[in-house]
Amino acid sequence: MSKPSRNLQADSRIICEVVTTALAEDIGPGDITSELCIPADYQARGQFVAKQAGVLAGLEVAEECFRQLSARVTFESYKQAGEDFKVGEVLAEVTGPARALLAAERTALNFLQRLCGIATLTRNFVTAIEGSQAVIVDTRKTTPGLRVLEKAAVRAGGGQNHRFALYDAILIKDNHIRIAGGIKAAVEAAQQGAPAQLKIEVETTSLQQVEEAIATEADIIMLDNMNLEMMQQAVEIVAGRTLLEASGGVTIDNVSQIAATGVDLISVGRLTHSAPAIDISLEIL
Repeated sequence: MSKPSRNLQADSRIICEVVTTALAEDIGPGDITSELCIPADYQARGQFVAKQAGVLAGLEVAEECFRQLSARVTFESYKQAGEDFKVGEVLAEVTGPARALLAAERTALNFLQRLCGIATLTRNFVTAIEGSQAVIVDTRKTTPGLRVLEKAAVRAGGGQNHRFALYDAILIKDNHIRIAGGIKAAVEAAQQGAPAQLKIEVETTSLQQVEEAIATEADIIMLDNMNLEMMQQAVEIVAGRTLLEASGGVTIDNVSQIAATGVDLISVGRLTHSAPAIDISLEIL
């Protein structure tokens, strides 16, 4: 289910659209404070300084915030996506009209702090399962409108992306199974109509359902909210015949135990729905 990464950065068109919306929300008809206090011809230089250690993601989004407000802005990055940074490190430097720098500051930091937080949390999960065969993947539990950016941050942290949306993979969940009349009926219907390139994954909550899913020859079986003992039994039942994904209740404290059961994928919703922001400031020099 995990998809190949195009690169560690998000699509430039999406970045432009998201930043335009965010700036409009924050600035509205104008930054009244800067317009009253700062002469229009003043120039300024600022540095993005890390107040916490972390993993970098989203610097290109921060840059776009300034570029949309002034063509005279220059932005120099000192780190690349996926690189670690320490407390006190300068991540980038921006120079240009002072009003533009001040108007874009909060929006740029909101994106940067959020995306670095996701990359950092992802790195922690990836590190926790080093030495296992398992891969950390994300979910669709993302901030509405920011999915492309947040999934890029997961890749920067060393994780991989699960399906992007409802259209690029088939994931038969409990409600699909109930409405379709069972695992067999749901999977067979999907197999009959699915484009050849799409994988079919089916969610299971019991070992009996795992057996049913194996019989359908689904590409991936999700073990949803199973305890460690059940996961281990599921791995033994499947015996390598299909990929297994562990999902639900995954924390930094239990992820290594989950990986040790022999599952192939571990999906972690908290990578994008609960990652704490990394403290970064823009300091005007």
